[in-house]
Amino acid sequence: MQKKLSISLVASFLIATNLFSAQDLETITVTSATKSEQSIKDVTSNVEVITKEEIEERHFTTVVEALNTVPGISFTSNGGMGNTTSVFLRGMDSKRILVLIDGVKYQDPSNTSGAAFSHLMISDIERIEVIKGAQSSVWGADASAGVINIITKEAKKGAHADVNVEAGSFNTKKYGMSVSNKTDKYSVKLSADRVLTDGFSSQAPYGDRVDDYEKDGYRNTTVNLKGSYNITDEDILSVNYNHINSLVEYDDWNAPDALLHSDNESNLYSVGYNKIYKNHNIKLKYDISKFEKEELEATSAWQVRDFNGKVKLLDLTDNISYFDKDNFLIGLSHEKTEVDYIKGDDSSNKDDNTNKAIYITNTNYLGDFALTESLRRDDYSNFGSKYTGKIGAKYSVNEDLSFSTNYGTAYNAPNIINMLNPWGIANPDLEPEKVKSFDISSTYKDFTLTYFKNKIDNLINWQSSKYQNIAGTSTIEGYEAKYTKMIIEDLLLNLNYTHLSAKDSNDEDLARRPKNQVGFAVDYYGLDKVHFNVNGYYVGNRYDGANKTGTETGNYTLWNTVVNYEISKNFSTYLKVDNLFDKYYQTVDGYATAQRSAYVGLKASF
Repeated sequence: MQKKLSISLVASFLIATNLFSAQDLETITVTSATKSEQSIKDVTSNVEVITKEEIEERHFTTVVEALNTVPGISFTSNGGMGNTTSVFLRGMDSKRILVLIDGVKYQDPSNTSGAAFSHLMISDIERIEVIKGAQSSVWGADASAGVINIITKEAKKGAHADVNVEAGSFNTKKYGMSVSNKTDKYSVKLSADRVLTDGFSSQAPYGDRVDDYEKDGYRNTTVNLKGSYNITDEDILSVNYNHINSLVEYDDWNAPDALLHSDNESNLYSVGYNKIYKNHNIKLKYDISKFEKEELEATSAWQVRDFNGKVKLLDLTDNISYFDKDNFLIGLSHEKTEVDYIKGDDSSNKDDNTNKAIYITNTNYLGDFALTESLRRDDYSNFGSKYTGKIGAKYSVNEDLSFSTNYGTAYNAPNIINMLNPWGIANPDLEPEKVKSFDISSTYKDFTLTYFKNKIDNLINWQSSKYQNIAGTSTIEGYEAKYTKMIIEDLLLNLNYTHLSAKDSNDEDLARRPKNQVGFAVDYYGLDKVHFNVNGYYVGNRYDGANKTGTETGNYTLWNTVVNYEISKNFSTYLKVDNLFDKYYQTVDGYATAQRSAYVGLKASF
């Protein structure tokens, strides 16, 4: 009975937005779509949720591995674990994706590539929310492609502890622990995870020097501390701290033995107060996101460079419920962004930007019809005032058939570091991008089909050795299809497909976006205490350069497999094999990827 219940839950979570009639969906909530907690079946935005059940059964190592199972998402990486990784959400890259950890911005203003996805390990995560399409009307700049909110686990009632270990290829080791306690008055949870690997050369092997290449290792320590205290049933204080410290070795282009490395540290702090009064849910919170990075070449101390970024955000919202389940949210925020870039000669470039914002979101439910509208005004010290808006609708014809659509405007303000340009060619004249985003979806039983289109004015792109605006309108459009079904008893099938056309204003293809991508997974639960999974993905045509130039880095299929075994109520073990058929491929021209690799792990829960 317990096994069947587990199958049912995993299946329903995997199909998330597909089943309006599934009562299990009532238990899945989303907070990132409107800054208020909603049942996933009531969210009008195009949303995907990666749950803890899927994370724990697949045993991902990084957040990027988990995100790659979502239709509409692809990635490229400059080598192994910890190396620079770019995530594309519906063809829009990392600089246009707002990444949050427990609602706190993981958006480093001193990083030219946006959020540092490469240092996000899968550790103690409850769920990952992916909100697709323009979300600036709710979250402001940096959310023109969408929002990814990584939500860590809460403490469960009583005292609990978890311990996990893993070892495998490339001398990789993972250690993790979590302790928590929750009463009617307070809750506290502490988790810590460490990943160590010798890795492999970031530079792809060629010629006769394959065996001479030095390995590029990686280490990562992630700590999360969160707690809450109930002053009364209507007054709650909360605190959250997330720490990521990592050291990555990497190679420059065509320099496999360069001995470069980057020491990175991020600290996210949040303190909040929640007041419930009649039909008002008032939240006040103050967040600080601090990022420090030191890059150096071991043989040339003069090449040391320090990047420091800080974001301070004060946010006040009042979510007012009315009628049956309708709600109106109004919010005020004040944000200050600071960047300090220090060169090897100790010269410093500093800049800052301040934003004051007001935003509103209204959601109404009329029977099986849901309608959400959002409007936001931002006043940036560097870019003036910006208005953005969004409207979304969802209609359930019956328990098998539903439709949804969204239209929104957004903008992507130039990152301060893009304007300072640490490579010596500054461009203070960069203008914000303006985005118009549209999608429409239809779900019938286990199948969902979505069409999306993004139009971007003044696209910011790297060309002629600096970041510049591309005049005119760039267009990114395509469609996503996904199908999830228990095809026979104990056998779950999960398929998704993405077709993408990404062109600039000159009708030339943007670089590193695959035209077609297919994801697949099969889960078998027919053996007692054993879960068997085979998963993978196919990447179609993809070119390293714009307008189909450079090396072709697509046209490959990767297969992975996982076997889970439940030893007892408190202990479980697993075996994972990645790149099962030892496929040679590259996601970025000249940079290596992992060969076949195997890992074995053990988890204990008390």
